[in-house]
Amino acid sequence: MGSFVLHGNIIDSESPERLRVAADSYLVCEEGRCTGVFSALPERFSGLPLTDFGDRLILPGMTDLHLHAPQFAFRGLGMDLELLDWLNARTFPEEAKYADLSYAALAYGQFVDCLRRSATTRAVVFGTVHPAATTLLMELLEASGLVSYVGKVNMDRDCPEALREADAAASLAATEQWLASARFAHTKPILTPRFVPSCSDALLQGLGELAARRGLPVQSHLSENLGEIALVQSLCPQTDFYAEAYDRCGLLSQPCIMAHCVHCPPEEQDLLQARGVFIAHSPLSNSNLSSGIAPVSAYLARGLRVGLGSDLAAGETENLFRVMAEAIRVSKLRWRLLDDTTAPLTVAQAFYLATRGGGAFFGEVGCFEPGFALDAVVLDDSALVHPQELTPIERLERCIYLADERHIAAKYVAGTRLF
Repeated sequence: MGSFVLHGNIIDSESPERLRVAADSYLVCEEGRCTGVFSALPERFSGLPLTDFGDRLILPGMTDLHLHAPQFAFRGLGMDLELLDWLNARTFPEEAKYADLSYAALAYGQFVDCLRRSATTRAVVFGTVHPAATTLLMELLEASGLVSYVGKVNMDRDCPEALREADAAASLAATEQWLASARFAHTKPILTPRFVPSCSDALLQGLGELAARRGLPVQSHLSENLGEIALVQSLCPQTDFYAEAYDRCGLLSQPCIMAHCVHCPPEEQDLLQARGVFIAHSPLSNSNLSSGIAPVSAYLARGLRVGLGSDLAAGETENLFRVMAEAIRVSKLRWRLLDDTTAPLTVAQAFYLATRGGGAFFGEVGCFEPGFALDAVVLDDSALVHPQELTPIERLERCIYLADERHIAAKYVAGTRLF
């Protein structure tokens, strides 16, 4: 954790509706945390090392609340399928390969390298059912300098035999085995029932008890696809809506992320809000798999906790700039075609989701307020040529639609510069 000063055009989120801009200013970091942003550098910080990024943009690092590391290998494939067919045709055959640690080392090495070069500084990641491969993924992420949660997936029904754990007891035992090896400084375990259709009642109950006993967070999928929702209703006829299947097992009571939440009825939204669940909005995935469009601006308006997920590989890229742009784009379609009472997302809201909104799952992360962890991405947008003068906010908007890892000049995580 370093102490230093950065100079440039600094932008972060004050709230979902309001961007905060400090042009030609100084960002001070002490022992890995933000001290503040200043238009002129106070004398008391004059002894700290200063890196002058000139006219470049300095943004908070971005948080990816939902992605599948083993699916990185087939990103961009199978995009003409819906969710359940896509899982059977693409996802499950690929994930079965991670029983082979040599394959896992190659594939996960490629994934971590790309994630490290992206704008993502923190991520919440699905592995596979394999304890050894998931520990290997955690080792690679730990070495990368990123901060992450990683989950060994649990599945004991309705999946291919190569991935199906023998029963709830076997799945829980494998999870305990993995937890015993998952001891890292910056890469933490998160319990990961894949989703209700692939987990027996006994397994969900056991994971809820394990989460409570060990104080572990939980991640899974919720109300992504209409076919999936109908399947859950047939499997859990005693529930009134999908989230109840998790809640009755205690899985929403710990820090929790539910991906997608495209088709949540009001009573489901009420439960998520009462439990403080984070929603990982994954617009690229929801478009590619024809799942629908979540009413994200309505979620923000009612105070639900929302961030963004790339959802590799149903989302075809780890680039959260692309995810922000898609979130804005599909919200406009929803407003125009489905529900004109739910306003489309603004640039400020999409940026908030990628930074402060998702970062809150990790604590005081995602903006440059005093005391927050210093995660930062420095963008050099000079290659995105233009003839007119642009304000820092206009440049940020262009980057949301046009930038990728080629425009990242520097990246800091918790006060440590990665490159």
